[in-house]
Amino acid sequence: MSSAAVLPRILGALFYYSPQRPDIKALMECLPTLPSLYAWRDPQAIARLCEAWPTVDDDALNWQFSVLFEGQGDMIAPPWGSVFLEKDNLLMGDTTAEYRGFLRDHGLAFDSHQQEPEDQFGLMLLACSALIERDEAVAAAALLEKYLLPWAPRYLELLQNNAISPFYARLACITDMFLQDLQQQLGLSPVQRRIYK
Repeated sequence: MSSAAVLPRILGALFYYSPQRPDIKALMECLPTLPSLYAWRDPQAIARLCEAWPTVDDDALNWQFSVLFEGQGDMIAPPWGSVFLEKDNLLMGDTTAEYRGFLRDHGLAFDSHQQEPEDQFGLMLLACSALIERDEAVAAAALLEKYLLPWAPRYLELLQNNAISPFYARLACITDMFLQDLQQQLGLSPVQRRIYK
């Protein structure tokens, strides 16, 4: 796997898959190595954030993931782009259909057993990683500019401010820094979209 694809793959997996999975537990053990996986603008800040991850037992973390990503009651930070980009905060709206077409055009399809909308934040990072891995830099940039970056800052802000999980708040902070760095390093110009949440 190319080094540029590693970090979005790790972050995407952590935002998408349950922490109950053995492979995700293994990824969590690698979190202190994140500063070495990317050319961060502020490596000291990332190192500080990665030194002491909030610790929580497995059952509590599983519950936190379920509340934040699977939806129990009113979701404070829904992880789907359409909730932020659609006036009525709908899942599977027009923006999801547009993004699905983009994925299809680039030969990406996700076999989700949960019928997850494709515009789930972690899935989008995984798609970006797959495009980078295939040396499709233009398509990866388009995914970021048109489909992920327009709403990601608001989503990550809500997740950073959540009172449910310090672990996922820290993950959101680091991911926000990564996306800002990526935007600057690649000279990306995110599409300006109205955010409804």
